[in-house]
Amino acid sequence: MGGLWADLADLVLPADCAGCRERRPGLRHGVCPACVTALSQLRPRAVRPTPAPPGLPSCVALGSYAGPLREALLAYKEHGRHGLARPLGALLAEVVAAAVGEPRPLALVPVPDTAAAARSRYGDHLDRLARHCAARLNRGGWAARVHRPLRAMPRPDSVTLDSAGRAAAAEAAFQPRSAGPLPGGAAGPAPVVVLLDDIVTTGVTLAAASGVLSATGWAPTVAAVLAATEKRHQS
Repeated sequence: MGGLWADLADLVLPADCAGCRERRPGLRHGVCPACVTALSQLRPRAVRPTPAPPGLPSCVALGSYAGPLREALLAYKEHGRHGLARPLGALLAEVVAAAVGEPRPLALVPVPDTAAAARSRYGDHLDRLARHCAARLNRGGWAARVHRPLRAMPRPDSVTLDSAGRAAAAEAAFQPRSAGPLPGGAAGPAPVVVLLDDIVTTGVTLAAASGVLSATGWAPTVAAVLAATEKRHQS
């Protein structure tokens, strides 16, 4: 699943690095070489919030929500650096491959943006990542398709909520679309359903999405995310 540098090297101005925000004379890439190295050294690992909400599937993340990974995600989501979708999608593909283990048919299900969030970001940010993720997996010999069996209902931005607020908002966050049954059966083996998100914090969003999917026959085997926040303990 290599080629991260090639993807990042396709990005040109602005001259500030999306990973460290340093403005360097003559910088011709979206991410500076030092941040490319830092991102390339991240390895997917199992993560789980404490306490974990009921219904949360097993979850694999590329790294902690810190450093160049955090800054690149913020640049992509909040500052309009949409060109980062390709390298971030490639990184998400590495997480999916590590989570599933060996090439198998995959049904990739991104957690959808609300309509308001999609408008403010000029499109569903995770849907863009999912499409690049699927393309990278398919080039690597997997059979991956993006499916959208979920509809996001209006809800407050999670960054403004505490843990209790996230849990309350998540209860009614999603509704099923008319996606039909999970492909497979007589036509071949059913694909592994992988739930995709960019960040896992408390896990309530992933658990809520998983619950709706499971009730409609699309139970996810695993959730793959780019970053996991780390709980800070008060001294």
